[in-house]
Amino acid sequence: MNTNSNTYTIVYASVIVIVVAFLLAFVSSSLSERIGKNVELDKKKQILSSLNIDYSKMSDTEVAATYAETVKQDLILNAAGEQLAENGGFDVEVKDENLKDLDDRQLPLYCCQVNGETKYVFPLRGAGLWGPIWGYIALNADKDEVFGVYFSHESETPGLGAEITNEKFKSQFPGLHIRRNGQLSYLSVLKKGKVDENADQVDAITGGTMTSNGVDAMIKDGLSQYANFLNK
Repeated sequence: MNTNSNTYTIVYASVIVIVVAFLLAFVSSSLSERIGKNVELDKKKQILSSLNIDYSKMSDTEVAATYAETVKQDLILNAAGEQLAENGGFDVEVKDENLKDLDDRQLPLYCCQVNGETKYVFPLRGAGLWGPIWGYIALNADKDEVFGVYFSHESETPGLGAEITNEKFKSQFPGLHIRRNGQLSYLSVLKKGKVDENADQVDAITGGTMTSNGVDAMIKDGLSQYANFLNK
């Protein structure tokens, strides 16, 4: 074949594309299981973090073991707060859309034991300034007092909105309540200087107003999905 012909160029390019596509598919298939395990492990770390469990010095095996010892059930609830399944909630994807006003939605709930005390962990998902934000909030057995929180983001600004991952911000939440006078009121993230020390409110991130507002909405919207369960 004439290597200078258009036919040769087209055939050569086609072969290269096919070979590269095959190699990419092979690599993706080979790594998919490992990637899945890493995603699963990271999710377990996030849930443990919301329970104030420090996993930083744990091996991956120890993290998995600690999670298994701590999380007794990953329930699936419906909008009425009724249990649909005793396990399987870990695999339910929580989205910030397509959940509201749907009676058939599935809601994961983690029932945990920390130092012999029951804790409930609720997944949260929302929108920050530049992209998705997510997290978990752990409540005590009374389904009222906050035990711990975990927040993360995809693309918030370092030093500003990204500070929602900082311990200084998260440490404001434990001890607050999601009820006021027996009624669900959740808690609020307010602009610095606007917080009432006698209310269940925390200071927003300085310079990260939009992300802080996203956290505020994420908590309210997320927990409101579980209102029937929380009221039981």
